[in-house]
Amino acid sequence: MSVQERKERERASRERLIVATARELAEQQGWDAVTTRRLAERIEYSQPVLYSHFRGKREIIGAVALEGATEMAVALRAATAAADGPRSRVAALARTYLDFAEHNPAVYDAMFSLDGGLAFAREDTPEPLKDAFAALLDCLTEVAGDGVHPGLFTETFWASLHGLATLTRAGRLPPGDAEQRLELLVDRLAVL
Repeated sequence: MSVQERKERERASRERLIVATARELAEQQGWDAVTTRRLAERIEYSQPVLYSHFRGKREIIGAVALEGATEMAVALRAATAAADGPRSRVAALARTYLDFAEHNPAVYDAMFSLDGGLAFAREDTPEPLKDAFAALLDCLTEVAGDGVHPGLFTETFWASLHGLATLTRAGRLPPGDAEQRLELLVDRLAVL
């Protein structure tokens, strides 16, 4: 291995460490606790080393969001692949999405609530975000209904899931009705 290859491998390893540490800190204490100073202390590198990877917290949030989008796409595809029939696939997709949001609140915030400097729904949207949307679209296209554009249907279904995820987490919806809400969404919005 050349010196250049070793340096690139070490740089990539440091970058993964920064992202993992930011994610862990955000999940434990919230994104307000994630500062470049605190990250530098936790990873035992100087702030200038951290800044050599990311220009600041916004880029770190973006990196966490991309990692989360990749993980969400994998989880959604696995859940829908294991389901039998359109209704089961849509229910599995919805349940997996809501579970991901519940179990990864800081990552979910990085993906959809915080400014990570990432473009959505544009040509320059990063591939992990496009792939996460494609994981939704792949499942929902078959239930969009006649004359309904699958992309618009997917955006509407996604918006509904996002609303359920954020309102539930904020304590704005009674927790005992979560399963009924999911069933209502699946049965009434999707043409099954």
